[in-house]
Order: sequence, then C-alpha cells, then structure tokens
Amino acid sequence: MNKCRLTYLFASLLFLSTAHAQNDSVRMVQKSLTIPEVVVYGNRPMKEIGIQQTKLDSVTLKENIALSMADVLTFNSPIFVKNYGRATLSTVAFRGTSASHTQVTWNGMRINNPMLGMTDFSMIPSYFIDNASLLHGTSSVNETGGGLGGAVKLGTTPAQSNGFGLQFVQGIGSFKTADDFLRLTYGNRHWQTSTRVVLSTSKNDYKYRNHDKKVNVYDDDMNIVEQYYPIERNKSGSFTDWHLLQEVYYNTGKGDRFGLNAWYINSNRELPMLTVDYGDNTEFDNRQREQTFRGIFSYDHLADTWKIAAKAGYVYTWMAYDYTRDIGNGVMAQMTCSRNIIHTAYGQVDAEYYLGKKWLFSANIAAHQHFVESRDKNIILQNADKGIVGYKKARIELSGNLSVKWRPIDRIGLSAVVREEMFGKDWSPVIPAFFIDGVLSKKGNLMAKASFSRNVRFPSLNDLYFLPGGNPDLKKESGWSYDAGLSFAVGKKNVYSLSGSATWFDSYVKDWIIWLPTTKGFFSPDNVKDVHAYGVELQTDLHLQFPKDWQLGFNGTFSWTPSINQGEPRSAADQSVGKQLPYVPEFSSTISGRLAWRKWALTYKWCYYSERFTMSSNDLTLSGKLPPYFMSNLSIETLLTFQWTDLSLKAAINNLFNEEYLSVLSRPMPGINFEFFVGITPKW
Repeated sequence: MNKCRLTYLFASLLFLSTAHAQNDSVRMVQKSLTIPEVVVYGNRPMKEIGIQQTKLDSVTLKENIALSMADVLTFNSPIFVKNYGRATLSTVAFRGTSASHTQVTWNGMRINNPMLGMTDFSMIPSYFIDNASLLHGTSSVNETGGGLGGAVKLGTTPAQSNGFGLQFVQGIGSFKTADDFLRLTYGNRHWQTSTRVVLSTSKNDYKYRNHDKKVNVYDDDMNIVEQYYPIERNKSGSFTDWHLLQEVYYNTGKGDRFGLNAWYINSNRELPMLTVDYGDNTEFDNRQREQTFRGIFSYDHLADTWKIAAKAGYVYTWMAYDYTRDIGNGVMAQMTCSRNIIHTAYGQVDAEYYLGKKWLFSANIAAHQHFVESRDKNIILQNADKGIVGYKKARIELSGNLSVKWRPIDRIGLSAVVREEMFGKDWSPVIPAFFIDGVLSKKGNLMAKASFSRNVRFPSLNDLYFLPGGNPDLKKESGWSYDAGLSFAVGKKNVYSLSGSATWFDSYVKDWIIWLPTTKGFFSPDNVKDVHAYGVELQTDLHLQFPKDWQLGFNGTFSWTPSINQGEPRSAADQSVGKQLPYVPEFSSTISGRLAWRKWALTYKWCYYSERFTMSSNDLTLSGKLPPYFMSNLSIETLLTFQWTDLSLKAAINNLFNEEYLSVLSRPMPGINFEFFVGITPKW
C-alpha cells in the first residue's frame, strides 16, 4: 500500500511540474497517424541481399511496459513461443527446431545461456529494446553460427534527446500486478545518456479450470451422478522482476562514436504448482532467483567508403533454485539447493568496405570466454561425500566470417558468406552460405530471393558435463538449409500501402541432441535424431488512410511447419520415427489490427497455435497432446496534451474471450485479465 501511495504521489508531482521530455507514448500515437512509406525492395541496402528477416517496429516494441519480448514475438511473428506460464520460462523456436537452435544477440553480443544453450525471453522487457529483427534460417549465418532455425537480433540506440527528458509510466492489472517504468535522458550535439528502470511485481494468483482433475458428485447411495473440472487458483506463482539499463554515447562529430551499455537484472520468482499437484502450497517453497549483469563498451568509426567497429563486453549471471518442503513433522527441510555462476568475457571486431556502388566486403571475428560453475547440493546429505554434485568448466568460443556482396545491375544482388567456429578445441567444418535476390518487376516491386547454407551447433555445457547425465562424447549438430521466396510492395501516397512475402524453406539436421531417460534413473543426452523440417511462411502488411484523420493498419503471419524425425529407431518399441517433433505446432498464425483517429487508437491482436504433441511418439492419450488454441488481446489508448505535460492513458484486455488453454503440459495459464497504464511526460 505504501509503495502505491509513493508511486501515485510521484506521478502527481510530475503532473504538476514543468519539465520537457521526448515521450515514447507520444511518438507511438504520432506514428500510428502516419502511413508508412512504401518500401522499394529493389533499392534495399546491400547488407540485406537475399536475407529473410522480420523487423519489429517501435510501436510494437513499446506497446506497453508490462510486455516481455516473449509477448511481443507471440503476437507479431511466425515463430513458436513456448510459454511455461505467466512470468515463467519462455523460449522461441524457428521453423520446427528447438529453443537451443535459436541464437540471440544483444547489441552484437550473444546472450544464450552457455549452460542451457537457450534464452529466456520472459526476462527481456520490450521497453528495453529499440531495434529487433528475426533472421530466418540461412539468414542467421550473417549474424552468428549455431542458429539452425534462425536468430533474434536485439539492440538499443541513442535516445536522440535535446536537453533533459523524463518519462514515467504506472501500470496496474489483475492478480495484484503493478508495473513501473521510468526513463531519464539527456542529450546534446555530442552526448546522449539514457537511464531506464522497469519494476514488475505480482501476486499472480489467477484462477483457471483444471482439466487434469475431475471431481465426482455422488447421490445418497454413493453413485456418481455428475463430474466436473474444478476451478483452481494459481498457487505460489508470485514474482518480482527489476531491470536497470544505463546507456552513454559520445559522438565526436568526425565519424567516431563511443558507447557504453550496462543492463542489470534482479529476479525473484516462485514456480507455481502444476495442474496435477494435489498438495498444499503451504507445504513447500519452489523458488528461482537470478541476478545478471551485461555490459558492452563499443567503438564505431564511419568513413565514406569503410567502417570499423570494436566491442568488448562482460556478462555475470548468478542463478539459484531452491526447493523446500514439509517432511511430515511441520518442519520445512531444503531438498534442493542449486547454484550456478557464469562469467563471460566478450570481444568482437567488424569491418566493412564499399568498392564503388556494386561491391561490399565485410569481415567479423567474435570471441566468448565462458567460466561456469554449477553446484547442486542436497542439504539432507550435506555431510556425506556425495552431498554436492556439479561441474566447473571453462570454454572459449570463437566465431568469424568473411562475406562479399555484389550488385552487378540494379535488379540483381549476390552474396557469399564463409563462417568458421571453434568451441573449446573443437573446430566446425567450413560454414558456407549463398544468397541471391532480384527484382522481377518494378511495377509492384516484385522481388524473388533464395539462399542456402550449412550450419553447425555445438553441445551446451550442460549437455556435456551436467551431473548426473552429461555426455562428453556428444557430436555436433549439423545441417543444410534452403529457402526461396517472393515479396512485393505497392501503394499510393496518403491512400494506402500494401506489402507481403511468401517463403518456402527446407532444412535437414543430423545428430539432433535430445535428453532421454536411462536405466540408471536419470536423463542423459544423445545424438538420436535426424530431422527434416520444411514448410511455408507468409507475411502481409496493409495500411489505409481515410478522410477526417481515420487510419487503419493490419498485419498478419502464417506458418506451416512440419518437423519430422527421420532417424533410426532406437529399439523395437520406438514409435517416434516419421512423427512430428514434440511441442512443435504444425500451423501457427497471427493477426494485428490498429484503428486510429486523431489521438485515439484501438488495437486488436490475435494468435493461433495448432495442436502440439507432448511425446515423440505422437501418442494420442489424454496427456499425449495439447489442443489448439487462439488468443485475443484488445487495447485502447489516447493522448491528452496540456501546457505543462503530456498524459497518455491506456486500457488493455488480455485473453479477451477467456480461452482455456495450455502452452506446456500441466502449466496453467490465466483467463481474461485487465491492465491500465498512465504515462506522464512533463515539459520543461
């Protein structure tokens, strides 16, 4: 209660002050009132020759402060977001691959966890990201190796402020949820500084219908006369996430720019009970904590025909998992105490050289040095010789590439990339990639593009060394990917713009790593599958402008993604060969619409995932698959302008039709819920 009072007092003081700042909310409304220019694909930058990518605009990224990048990607991309529940692990997978086959970079530095090989997108506030793009399939080779499915490229940019600026947004929502965002900026001709803070807290005790339990209703003779699924509450799911992002940029005005980005995360999350749990939440405590610091120092020099950039970074991550429960006498005993510490040193150098208007040569080399200590201590056995298990390892990861891009004529572009990687002492084979695009018709900006590449992913440190179960004899995963597509863009100034693309892709991955149960009572990874993933991706954008300041925007995606295990059966009972991989929907789709009038905007978002199998055999038992589901979100916002401040108001309804669904087996998801946001930007 005191926190809320202080928050609203602070907001009131800001409202009465006379300050000036650039307001992201103002820019969002203003941008929604402007029809985007038609993109002429024939004149795209040479760096993008043949690349299949999805760019997310600032309106999407800054929709509201409560969103993580997992939420943004769910409703605005054709990739699958696997969500374990509200404010829990959220991973993404491209084109029928797994989460570890998606590489993620932040300002150029790879941020995949070296232990797990994946990234938790629920830990990335969308308000901390200024640029986001998805590199599909072969296109990821331009950014980094290991992205057998693709890569997610995240970044921040200078605020472009003139003087001091301030923005504060307060959000409140269902389940006793509070979200706070504060941004302070200062800028002049040479300096740009920005401080962003996000604090999210929630009791997270939403109700849901538990389809994994049935309650019987008996008559007086103890005959079952009725059955129903009970309404239960999400227990032990509260969370507190705090993020701080500090940025400083210095531009000499002579082609040199220095930058410093520092991002700190402090998260304390309870892990909620499963839908199959029958115990009392007061009998245990299941908690995950994380503290992460990411820092990058960068230097860029830009000349007329060449560019060079250098970066140095450091990542520190401390992760803790504790499981405590009542052992039967009213005394809570700690059953699991897991501690993981990661140190990563990072360095990268990039160079580009333009030879006339037809040639672009580029080179890149990056190094990540990981130091990992993983400890799992059973408190009950802490005095025994085997009370502590884990590993302590260091690994150097090198990645470098050379590329040449050539545009012999205006309509045709060609690109070749060669990448080489080393993890520890193990080198990858040469990783080649080739791209081509061409303008088929200037009328309608009809363009065709195609590419193919090899790619290799090395096992994660947990795959190799986790105790018990790690397998140091694992092979690298490797494969070839191919894609081809068409895109177009048409429009009429101040009337409409329409663009779209269709892409076919095909990939083969050998020695796919999967964790399987062993006769010793624990799981262990092995190279057990050869996977063939293929399909189609469709995207479209439509923007219309009407008289009297009415505007309508629409975008949609569709993905068809068979991902089939074509490996050899491991036993006579193996039923997985020829089946769709677990937790890979064959079909997915998204639709977003935005209707704007002057300073008002109404936004509707919809997404759909087809059924997902939970077992490699595609067993159709009760727990063998998750039914398809769709989600709908609705929001309305407005901007109020006063002499001393700008005030933005927004109301949002999530899960508009109260859909009952699961993204992951036994992980409950919330029904309809509400959020309200107030943003204040003083003018001074």
